[in-house]
Amino acid sequence: MTLKLPGISPFTIVSAFVAENQITLGEITVEEKSNEITAVPELLDLMCIEDTIITADSMSCQKKIVQKITDGNADYCIALKENQLNLFKDTEDYFNEFASESDKTITSEKGHGRIEIREYYLTTDIDWLEQRDDWTHLNALGMVRSKIIEGENVSNFTRYFITSLTDINEFAYAVRKHWSIENQLHWCLDVIFREDASRARKDNSPLNLNILRKTALSLLNQAKYGRLSKKRMRFKASLNPDVLLSVLFAHKK
Repeated sequence: MTLKLPGISPFTIVSAFVAENQITLGEITVEEKSNEITAVPELLDLMCIEDTIITADSMSCQKKIVQKITDGNADYCIALKENQLNLFKDTEDYFNEFASESDKTITSEKGHGRIEIREYYLTTDIDWLEQRDDWTHLNALGMVRSKIIEGENVSNFTRYFITSLTDINEFAYAVRKHWSIENQLHWCLDVIFREDASRARKDNSPLNLNILRKTALSLLNQAKYGRLSKKRMRFKASLNPDVLLSVLFAHKK
């Protein structure tokens, strides 16, 4: 995510987010978005990632980052776009011709006035891929076709992935969890905590408040107080010490 402040160069914050627990484990700040490529390995060094699945956007589709993940005995599922042009084109051409021969699973979700149907494809038959040996533990290529129906409007999207995973269900799970970060982290910071509207600009205050917001969000995610939304739980905690304690100690009520 990028933290923008008037009159100040924007900070790019690279975060490590655990989708299952909705907890931010760590973050590194860089002044240029392109520096994210060097920041990700540094962030991985701060954590124990053994036996986990690391997901990332296409900016992190780099050989050194993949190497760092596999050195930590973790699996990866990373978005593939034109920044790796030859690999992207080869993957796109393959699925255009042979998607029907790949493993496939379908999910469908309905909510908030829309229906989203996702088709997941995974192929482990990549002996033909010239770049295969350039990417550590590259075991499969993946594709996801999404169809979003909102009233009379229909949108279609296709995304590609490189991965060390070989099971279609694990691949589909990893992709879904990565997309959930937008709702579980970025949307909450922007809408519930109104981070973009913050007027804190001096010295390290924007970054310090970013850490505090993420800490507060993690506490709200772990606590359950009736059927209150996160926004209402925040407001109720500001008025009622009992609710505040239930949030601080992850008490479910």
